[in-house]
Amino acid sequence: MNLTDDRATPDPAARDERGGGSDPALGPAPTALAPEVAAGRVHSIGEIGLQQFAPYLMNRIMGRYNATIGEGLRERGVTTAQLRALAVLAVADGLTLNELAVYSVLEQSTMSRTIDAMEAQGLVRRMQHKTDSRVRQVFLLPEGRELFEAVWPEMWRAFSTMFTGVSDTEYATFVSVLNRMLHNIRKHDF
Repeated sequence: MNLTDDRATPDPAARDERGGGSDPALGPAPTALAPEVAAGRVHSIGEIGLQQFAPYLMNRIMGRYNATIGEGLRERGVTTAQLRALAVLAVADGLTLNELAVYSVLEQSTMSRTIDAMEAQGLVRRMQHKTDSRVRQVFLLPEGRELFEAVWPEMWRAFSTMFTGVSDTEYATFVSVLNRMLHNIRKHDF
């Protein structure tokens, strides 16, 4: 097994005496990773192994997903930041710039520049909040919605490929765990 094999998973039959996998490239995995089970002991990345270290796997999966949809975006002249904003606004129109940055997983300064460009392209519009004149909301314009609807099938195909062979029950459990993890680490109330 090597680090570039996307299909690689540790072989449970190939455990060493510490309970980890025997692949020297990825390192062995301990039998228990949860902090409660580890009794305060900090495991080394070598003990955990890359294929058992969830942040590594999440980054790798999202890197591949972004690269896959990025190919189609470049053809349309859309950046990843613009796509994230379009996707969030397609679901929750009228967010503030700060909310949009959080939901899009972008720095506020990046989101501000992205919205400037999208406004110039006629994809979104900033409007003053109805009850608080200090707040500006971002709304998706018809051209922005059209663009998102044009790229959505590519996003859906990449999403579907990612979850090929995953049952509805596994998917529901996966999303539930991700939401619990997000709740554990988030800095915002949303």
